[in-house]
Amino acid sequence: MPKGYDTQIGEQGIGLSGGQRQRIALARVLLNNPKILILDEATSALDYESERAIMMNMPLICKNRTVIVIAHRLSTVRNANRIIVMDEGEVVEQGEHIQLMNIEGGIYRKMSELM
Repeated sequence: MPKGYDTQIGEQGIGLSGGQRQRIALARVLLNNPKILILDEATSALDYESERAIMMNMPLICKNRTVIVIAHRLSTVRNANRIIVMDEGEVVEQGEHIQLMNIEGGIYRKMSELM
């Protein structure tokens, strides 16, 4: 933000972009230090640099807490210790990135190859 903490944002964040709102929401949640953190498309409105910064800090964000990440971007979940792939409301695959990449004809692998 141009003036840091002194930036006027307007009522209900009207002066913020979607990405700025997401970064502030994530910061507010992390300040509360929850034991369980659910991130539902937490990086969807972020620019590449902001998403990269958050992803690089995921080990610190995940430390000493259970984190559930809901995402469509595979880069967001690539380093998770357990990835659950759903299709039409049902779990069809689960495992780590490398395990899922080794499933011939698997949905995760197909999605990864499209990227």
